[in-house]
Amino acid sequence: MQFSYLVTFTHPDARARVSNDDRERVAGCVEATPGLSRARLYTPAAAQDYYTNDGPSPTFAFQLDFERLVDLETAIGPDGHLQALARGSFAILADCAVEQQVMARRPFPAVDPTPAVPDGALPCQFLVHYPGHAEDFDAWLNYYLSHHPQIMKFFEGVREIEIFTRVDWVDAMPWKRVHYMQRNKLMFDSAEAITRAMNSPVRHQMRADFERFPPFVGSNIHHPMWAETRVGSVRAVGMNI
Repeated sequence: MQFSYLVTFTHPDARARVSNDDRERVAGCVEATPGLSRARLYTPAAAQDYYTNDGPSPTFAFQLDFERLVDLETAIGPDGHLQALARGSFAILADCAVEQQVMARRPFPAVDPTPAVPDGALPCQFLVHYPGHAEDFDAWLNYYLSHHPQIMKFFEGVREIEIFTRVDWVDAMPWKRVHYMQRNKLMFDSAEAITRAMNSPVRHQMRADFERFPPFVGSNIHHPMWAETRVGSVRAVGMNI
């Protein structure tokens, strides 16, 4: 089991962007985190989905992956390495609303995981979260994990599928804790590839399966974001980089 620390920054001005300097400072800090196996830094992209339009993507986000929950909790504890991020001075991020959540990371296979990202470009990830709750969460999660990723893998151009489920955690970060019941992330070579996939027959199959989910409230939120991968001090065996 792998664990991820998921943090999202949303600025009141949807047009706000993180400077290259601030992004590199964040990257330098997270890369040095003890026990980190991989970091993903996310910046806003734009793509079109046939069924949803959830507005502009967040200003910035990151996903920090660990092999052990204890290492993650140490990093976000009172004297943890990542306290430097909370204390840091970042021009745009200082004005953002911040959400944090620790989740279990569950990779699922894609039909063609070989990336074909143009030189000098970043891949694009479709970030989805379910903020509500299910009438019977165990039944909901069991259905989702045994049905939905089995359809996702047939999206043309999807390179990576990750599903995140809830865990209990402790931290001392000054950011708002959220307890979304689930998240998933699909990696594509470009924003255009996301648009093609989200207007394809597979997308309609996904919607039909969505309609068969056990009862829940809260719907889901979709955001495309450019994804920059940084490797931490611990290289996870079998992890998609």
